[in-house]
Amino acid sequence: MFKNLAHTGKFALNRALTRRSAPSMLKSGELIRSFQSSAVSFHGHIKKPKPGEELHITFITKEGEMKTFEVAEGDNLLDIAQANHLDVEGACGGSCACSTCHMIIDPAYYDKIPEPDDDENDMLDLAFGLTETSRLGCQVVMTKDLDGIRIALPTMTRNLINKDMN
Repeated sequence: MFKNLAHTGKFALNRALTRRSAPSMLKSGELIRSFQSSAVSFHGHIKKPKPGEELHITFITKEGEMKTFEVAEGDNLLDIAQANHLDVEGACGGSCACSTCHMIIDPAYYDKIPEPDDDENDMLDLAFGLTETSRLGCQVVMTKDLDGIRIALPTMTRNLINKDMN
């Protein structure tokens, strides 16, 4: 039954690959699984902003360098920082179970963000260098009201997940 299929489509490709690939390692007629990959240009779930709908965010790194990016509405600060290769850990993967994505929000924008819930407040209590405008980056989502926001990255973070593993 499969003999007829071996000359067409996917089976023909696999058969041709089998002939060209290390014959001593493959049994006659054995299929080779192909691997396909596409390039990833962004980390996580970040979206590229549509033309004319860009929002702007500036991160102040631990070294004091200012880095401004164009982002889309709906992306959270942790994903934006990581997609742009900033030094923000996010050890829990953005599930609000650690404080490693602790960020300090510009006071001019702090009241434009919904208040932190109890889970976020509990994690913020563990953050190193907590301020009045501290938030977890995984819990703050970009909106049009936050266009132009400035975020300071603290000089240190406290990763209790890794500490407990050592």
